[in-house]
Amino acid sequence: MRHTPRAKTGLRENAAQFWLLMLMTGFIGSMVGLERAVLPKFAETTFGLNTHSAILSFIVAFGLAKSLANLVMGQLSVRFTRKQLLLAGWLFALPVPWLLIYAQNWWWVIGANLLLGVNQGLAWTSSIVMTIDLVGEKNRGMAMGINEFAGYLAVGLASFLAGYIASTTGEITFAFVPGLIFSLAGILLAKFVVRDTKAHVQAEAAISKVPFLASVWKDTTWRHINLGPVTLNGFVTKINDGALWGLLPLVLAAKGYSMVEIGLLAGIYPAVWGIGQLFTGKMGDSYSRKLLLCLGMLLQGVGIAALFFTSLFTLMLLSLATVGIGTALVYPTFLTLVADNTHPVQRSQSLGIFRFWRDFGYVAGALAAGYFSDNFGAEVVLLGSGLVTIGACVFSAVRMCQHPVTDVAQHQSRNA
Repeated sequence: MRHTPRAKTGLRENAAQFWLLMLMTGFIGSMVGLERAVLPKFAETTFGLNTHSAILSFIVAFGLAKSLANLVMGQLSVRFTRKQLLLAGWLFALPVPWLLIYAQNWWWVIGANLLLGVNQGLAWTSSIVMTIDLVGEKNRGMAMGINEFAGYLAVGLASFLAGYIASTTGEITFAFVPGLIFSLAGILLAKFVVRDTKAHVQAEAAISKVPFLASVWKDTTWRHINLGPVTLNGFVTKINDGALWGLLPLVLAAKGYSMVEIGLLAGIYPAVWGIGQLFTGKMGDSYSRKLLLCLGMLLQGVGIAALFFTSLFTLMLLSLATVGIGTALVYPTFLTLVADNTHPVQRSQSLGIFRFWRDFGYVAGALAAGYFSDNFGAEVVLLGSGLVTIGACVFSAVRMCQHPVTDVAQHQSRNA
């Protein structure tokens, strides 16, 4: 009887598929980036929305759809392959640019962002899980850094591209045209080129010493001494991202910045975030992941709060770059900590739950930002976000431990 050779994990052993997934992640990030610099202005100039709550409604729709898609993806991964879920995610992206280009009212934009959220939840989570499956444990931090670099560098570049197109053509809807190319490319690659990673999961599961979680939902959400703080910090990080996405272009416009300058400033934070992860991901393989997480949250908090105190272009640029560095430190660290503390068989479920709570921060951030900015001003919201982030840093420094994952289970709370 012939036995099929066991799949090998490792970056070098799976280089072609790894870099293909990085290209895929870049397309996924670009779909979001096209909106970041122009959609709040689109709401004001095209549809006459003049309250922050109304303008931020598209982020609520996006965040809610993405968070739920993450949760569903974790459950569906038990029944469907990663490749199938990746393709399904891209199919949801196909109508998005068409809806934005031909939007007749704001509900078209809301609908587009619901679909975009599902695309991001299914496709990006699948890309991340498949990347972890391929590389195994040795270079997990570096692989997550490269994955997030590809995605968020694409967010930054697409944000700048959208701002440039809108500024030079005078027509904001033209900024969404590249999305037609990105969505079609994603579908074709997912269908015909990307291979599934089921064999790699089986190979790692056979040798894994990580214990199974008693309750994936409870342990990932709050009970596990490391997973709980990681989930909280992911939630807070997305509160910040949602607030910056929705309010930063409006704050900059109120300060007299042009669309090109707004595109640059709105893009610098995700660009630094993306590029930085080339280095911070690898750092997670060599240094304390708890330290990287706490330092990153501190830098995020300080950088966002600093926006309250300045209107100078140079200082705004430095503050947003600081936020980008802080986010670069925590983003690959989040994913590697989840992977470190979960068995390979439960990994996709735990990552889906983590990303559900993390991306629900978009919803909480947008709702809070809309209410408080309408009543107290957008800059006050940014200051508040910074202070909350510093608080999350302190909490994690106190609660998390640096024990090996096989020992961490002994430190979990016994409360269900």
